[in-house]
Amino acid sequence: MASIWAKRWRLSGAAPAESLATPAHISPQAPFTNPPKSGHLCSMNVLIWFKRDLRLHDHPALTQGAGMGRVLPLYIVEPDYWALPDTSARQWDHTAEALADLRADLGRLGAPLILRVGEAVSVLARLCRQHDITTVLSHQETGNLWTYQRDMRVAQWARGQGIAWQQLPQSGVVRKLPSRNGWAGLRDDFTKANQLPEPTALQSIAGLEPGAIPTSRALRLKEDRCPHRQSGGRQQGLALLDSFLSKRGESYRSSMSSPLTGERACSRLSAHLALGTLSGREVTQATTGRQAERPGGRWSGALNSFQSRLAWRDHFMQKLEDQPGMEVHCLHRAAESLRPREADATRLAAWSVGETGLPFVDACMRYLAATGWLNFRMRAMVMSVASYHLWLDWRATGAVLARRFTDYEPGIHWPQVQMQSGTTGINIPRIYNPVKQGFDQDPTGAFTRRWLPELADVPDAFLQSPWRWDGARHLLGRRYPEPIVDVTLAQRAARDAVFGLRKTADRAEISRIIDRHASRADPRFVNDRSPKKRVPAPSAQLTLDL
Repeated sequence: MASIWAKRWRLSGAAPAESLATPAHISPQAPFTNPPKSGHLCSMNVLIWFKRDLRLHDHPALTQGAGMGRVLPLYIVEPDYWALPDTSARQWDHTAEALADLRADLGRLGAPLILRVGEAVSVLARLCRQHDITTVLSHQETGNLWTYQRDMRVAQWARGQGIAWQQLPQSGVVRKLPSRNGWAGLRDDFTKANQLPEPTALQSIAGLEPGAIPTSRALRLKEDRCPHRQSGGRQQGLALLDSFLSKRGESYRSSMSSPLTGERACSRLSAHLALGTLSGREVTQATTGRQAERPGGRWSGALNSFQSRLAWRDHFMQKLEDQPGMEVHCLHRAAESLRPREADATRLAAWSVGETGLPFVDACMRYLAATGWLNFRMRAMVMSVASYHLWLDWRATGAVLARRFTDYEPGIHWPQVQMQSGTTGINIPRIYNPVKQGFDQDPTGAFTRRWLPELADVPDAFLQSPWRWDGARHLLGRRYPEPIVDVTLAQRAARDAVFGLRKTADRAEISRIIDRHASRADPRFVNDRSPKKRVPAPSAQLTLDL
């Protein structure tokens, strides 16, 4: 294991002794693989800062801290973060459930989770001062731009106060990566290394009030009804992992594209991976173990596809790690002038609530509002329609989707949003026809009718284009809106604009983007729609849902 970590340090450019100048350095010390034994003599007080790593198992920072002395496990609820346009009450509610699980697990080991509400630097400074703490451990977070800037502030504070803040990898993402060459090997080294065991006991710092887990109302978050949201917590994640690998996953490859079948056939682990109630390494190794059993039927192809998507997950997160500004700036600079920077408010609102008059798009957006989840192809389709047919800026629509997704993972979301909007300069634009997608993915109309009951009387042949139905005059503009755009004309105009931009693109800039972000040839990165063509899949869709 030490050799694997050593390769990661060399490639990351980390100094022999960790610098706190930026949050982009990792600990020069591998985590302890053996937890402290009962009665172990404490040598120091250590603060373990939990972020999106809400578990005990395979937790590098916790394992290392447990071997160093008394621990203060901390989670900071940051009101400014929860006021951002890409966060929501449904995400907090899911997080609160995971925190309750984590608090119970830590309490069982003797060190209950301490929760504080406030600004990170202020909270950390107060606790470190009050409890004589000079070492803070956390995982390396590839979050949104706000968390990146917050970590910069924490690093500056730590450096000024002589606090050793060590950030440890918990995924295949590599800090300070100079080139994508060799990245896949480093990612594989990490995912194949032994998982770190859960500590058998923890020695806590005495005299701390645990602090209550606030409700979304207490945090003054906007009301966000999500009646079919997934529950949070590690036990929920483990149950999903077991049911997917033992039963649900056999039809994964053939069933994940349709909203009718994807809800069950997909692993539904994305929210647990995003919040860290499961580690990516344990999911990868559990899948490898299932593959080793050589199950029959359709399992082989399903498990291969799932492993491919787990690898793609790290691949896309590496993009944001390498370029944090991807959340706010077009990857290809020329695309900044492609669409109006100020999104059309009427179109944006109609798309957001499922009132565009394009039935399959509206059904998907209403389903997302009610569940916090959407299968991969439909994520791509609703983003494509917003960007091409409605000609809306990806930053505005990307924020809407981000706060609706319970499984929001910034490292996947923003690179994928840009890819589906034609602003990367390196991906061939895919302009989905929402009418065709409706007939292809919902051939019986069951999904569309469930979420658009106002279309109950529309004949099957016209369900995805009710404006062509003779009876539309009694429906459109009354119970259901007229289409907000002409699908054919809007698609044609978008194609002309996007491909016109590609013709005039700066080839030198595109070469730089490819060198920095493009995947290298790897047979695991398969296109699930063409399993016989084992080639890299540059058109991979929003794979957040797994």
